[in-house]
Amino acid sequence: MKLLVAGIFLILIVETTAQWYNFPIEAAKGARDMLQAYRDMREANWKNSDKYFHARGNYDAAQRGAGGKWAAEVIRDPNHFRPEGLPSKY
Repeated sequence: MKLLVAGIFLILIVETTAQWYNFPIEAAKGARDMLQAYRDMREANWKNSDKYFHARGNYDAAQRGAGGKWAAEVIRDPNHFRPEGLPSKY
């Protein structure tokens, strides 16, 4: 019984710490996604487009980490905020 409990405990420890080293990389890439969306927003200089670009940046950044699936379900469609007439480049 003690061996079974120790085995389960060891598996849980390994599973929770197996991906710890990816977090800083995912965070940096997510920050880059947010920065790119901000730069696109500044370049577009389109009235009332800030919500769209923020949603797009959040969606792209969320795809980088463990919470990506959850965030994608919450944000779902950033085009909902897309202002009329915004060029398709964005």
